[in-house]
Amino acid sequence: MDILRFITAGSVDDGKSTLIGRLLYDSKNILVDQLEALEKQSKNKNENGIDLAILTDGLRAEREQGITIDVAYRYFSTPKRKFIIADAPGHIQYTRNMITGASNSQLIIILIDARQGVIEQTRRHSIIASLLKMKNVVVAINKMDLVQYSEEVFNDIKAQYELVAKKLELENVSYFPISAFYGDNIVGRSENMPWYEGPALLDFLETVEVNPDQGFSSPRFQVQYVIRPQTDEFHDYRGYAGEVISGIYKKGDEITVLPQNIQTRISKIETGGKEVDAVFARQPAVLHTEDDIDISRGDFIVKTDELPKVENEIEAVACWLDKKVLNEGNRYFIQHKSKVVKAIVKEIDYKIDVNTLERIPVPDSITLNEVAKVRLKTASPLVYDRFEENNATGSAVLIDETSHSTVGALMIL
Repeated sequence: MDILRFITAGSVDDGKSTLIGRLLYDSKNILVDQLEALEKQSKNKNENGIDLAILTDGLRAEREQGITIDVAYRYFSTPKRKFIIADAPGHIQYTRNMITGASNSQLIIILIDARQGVIEQTRRHSIIASLLKMKNVVVAINKMDLVQYSEEVFNDIKAQYELVAKKLELENVSYFPISAFYGDNIVGRSENMPWYEGPALLDFLETVEVNPDQGFSSPRFQVQYVIRPQTDEFHDYRGYAGEVISGIYKKGDEITVLPQNIQTRISKIETGGKEVDAVFARQPAVLHTEDDIDISRGDFIVKTDELPKVENEIEAVACWLDKKVLNEGNRYFIQHKSKVVKAIVKEIDYKIDVNTLERIPVPDSITLNEVAKVRLKTASPLVYDRFEENNATGSAVLIDETSHSTVGALMIL
């Protein structure tokens, strides 16, 4: 049984947490003791006597304020598929949390309040979906009960969003008229909207095709740890431990170690404490090489005939996540999975206006939650693929040199 990872996004009070609660409740994925606790804690009760939103609002501050602050993860399953849901915050100051959840998701559900239509936060989350190259976008037009289940309202909002989707080149966009509070078109088709002829949301989630497995991508393996016991039993043992990011590695493969650009072959592969002939994407493994090479944490082992880029300068789209502004000349660390290198911002090309979705010149700096295209120069070569070719090796984060906190998310072009 495969797994679908998806995230809910939207503005404040669009009903993201209620939607997830409804999916869990109506699909019978809530235990009896959880229901009893919900009934006691519920303030905004529905016809079942519970507030479904607090299933995901786990922090005390979230329950007191009735908002989502951190990304909450929930797991449930049906006979057809397993699901991992990320409930992202809607407040603009928590956009960084939304990016974190979206970066690991295969599908995004963007909720829109039927009374409000497409607003700024809708565009901002759509931009992030576009930057992350998400293959499937679901637009759930919520609170249809508050607009008398109007087909005209639904079609009007759909037309508004189609303009956004076209400008951002979003593919595979699906539209659903729903009421998360009452459960219309969530798990089953709603009698309140006979004009809607599509599937219920859960039916769609159970059958939608997710991104193809990274096993079909170019082989990428980054060293996380060099195993060198130096004991009497394992005196000559030297293995390179990590996770297969993408592709397939087999014993005897001709490989290149980057950024050193040294060629050798795989002499042995281990996983789970056993020697195997091959390992695949997302498997932990220990690779051994025929030749003794100086390989360190953060180095890449790749197939010689499928090389990534190795550069000291990169162009990237940056989602800025810090209160301190981003200026040309600023210095940061780039963390690219296990590799950390120093970098300087050489140039800020433009930023994206979240209202018009146009590229606009940068006056002085980039501020919190803005999105910009930047050029960075690194102190040592970075091994990477373009984000749209391999999002695992094409993404990185910027880290402040002083506080060591994450200040930006990068999608490498």
